[in-house]
Amino acid sequence: MGTPRMTLQTQLVLRALLVDATREMYGLEICAAAGLQAGTIHPILARFEGIGWLESRWEDLDPHEAKRPRRRYYRLTPDGLEQARGALAEAAAKAPQLSLLPQRPITGGAT
Repeated sequence: MGTPRMTLQTQLVLRALLVDATREMYGLEICAAAGLQAGTIHPILARFEGIGWLESRWEDLDPHEAKRPRRRYYRLTPDGLEQARGALAEAAAKAPQLSLLPQRPITGGAT
């Protein structure tokens, strides 16, 4: 397993996932928390899942009954949690000005 390149977008996604690392989040929640578009976060999430930092699952829901698409939920793995914290700390040491970026609050209700 390698460490992904710590772009600003990658760091924002990790920070969003670390707000409450025990909680599953679906894609649009992560978008809102990171301040990024879905087209930006999904490749990042796929990379994290590919290296074992993240696990995902589709919710068990009938989209016709719910009148909305199923959501895919993401959560850091125990190893991913440790690796993410280390990668963010290393990135902050290399570019301390980026660690000063405010963390966006997570708002509910996005579908």
